[in-house]
Amino acid sequence: MAPPSPALPDELVEEILLRLPTDDPACLLRSSLISKAWSGAVSGPSFRRRLHELHGAPPMLGLLHNQASESTRFFIPTTASPFSLSAPDGRSWLARDCRHGRALFFPKGQDAEELLVWETITGAQHLVPVPAALERGYLTAAVLCAADGCDHRDCLGGPFRVLFVFPGGHGTSACVYSSETGAWGEPTLTQGELMGCIQHSCILVGSSLLYFVSYNMGESGTILEYDLSTHSLTLFSAPDKHCGLYNLVLTEDGGLGVIQDLHPHLKLWTKEASGGAEARWVLSRVIDLPNLLPTSVRLDEGYRVLVVGFAEGANVIFVSTMAGLFAIELQSEQVRKVCDHRSFLNVVPVVTFYTPVPRGNHQNLLLSKPGEEAGGEEGGEEEKTVNQAQQLADHGSNAIKDGNFVNTSESIRHDHNIS
Repeated sequence: MAPPSPALPDELVEEILLRLPTDDPACLLRSSLISKAWSGAVSGPSFRRRLHELHGAPPMLGLLHNQASESTRFFIPTTASPFSLSAPDGRSWLARDCRHGRALFFPKGQDAEELLVWETITGAQHLVPVPAALERGYLTAAVLCAADGCDHRDCLGGPFRVLFVFPGGHGTSACVYSSETGAWGEPTLTQGELMGCIQHSCILVGSSLLYFVSYNMGESGTILEYDLSTHSLTLFSAPDKHCGLYNLVLTEDGGLGVIQDLHPHLKLWTKEASGGAEARWVLSRVIDLPNLLPTSVRLDEGYRVLVVGFAEGANVIFVSTMAGLFAIELQSEQVRKVCDHRSFLNVVPVVTFYTPVPRGNHQNLLLSKPGEEAGGEEGGEEEKTVNQAQQLADHGSNAIKDGNFVNTSESIRHDHNIS
């Protein structure tokens, strides 16, 4: 009988696990099942901060959407291996926004009295009372971290704010909810109304400027800017007066950008850095979808290709077609298929580092089949996970014993079938 593998020093365990691929959270989850020590190493706040320091920008874990379907779950993973998150029930909630590890949901019921803020990694849920403005009908909202000077490397469980935008009087109003006070602030009002469609999430520019876009089909769009530092509200026109659909994006330098959907082409507009609301729009480039999307995507047969979302922090737009949902990286224009579902109107990307919660508290997030829900009957997958975790420990121990620390992370990657 072979002797048991030697235990790895705690500091080396952390160094190894930090180098696992962040775009494959199932790998880190399996590692956390090896022992309490390994689980503790990956679930602590210091580990999450070091992930940010080592890897920089967080990965995109998946998408939330509001298209009810028995074959398409509420959370769609975009990771290298099957993975899920314990998202709220899509039959009761509508996903609206996601940022800083928190997602915001509107209630589906007409008489609902609360919004929902969900921490994507811990699964914690916070109910937020709706403001009195709900009686007049609400338009849209955003969620973000409220900690002063936070770098968002470890703000899970911290304070958050919800910005709520709604029609008020003869204009548009906005007010901010603080989780620290448990109350809504006084509304800010500006002249001019947001009319038409506000399907898509907002974007955050810098640390204090939130932007929303609305439009009527075939008309120029309107953009709303809310400054969190001054609580000021400004409306200005989207670029170009021609018909088209609009989506907000971040430019390469972190500024405000607009994707104008002029099927089958996209125009990417940027706003000059100075000049405030009066700054000119500049056409940055034109994206030719027929040259990017696979030939299986029929662009000229009566179905309009729709841009249905933007992943803040990943610089990716999502395009809904008759052949399914596709992700396009704006800088490289690389394209990959996300899923076969083809009726999306809006998707809410989840962009954050995944770290397992303390051992014994997490649900089974490893899915062997796309149609299975988290927490189902997956005994075979759980046994496979434990076996892979033990193999990972044995390989890591042997690598350390042989003095081959350089190749330890590669050994772990191989154990998880990561190319």
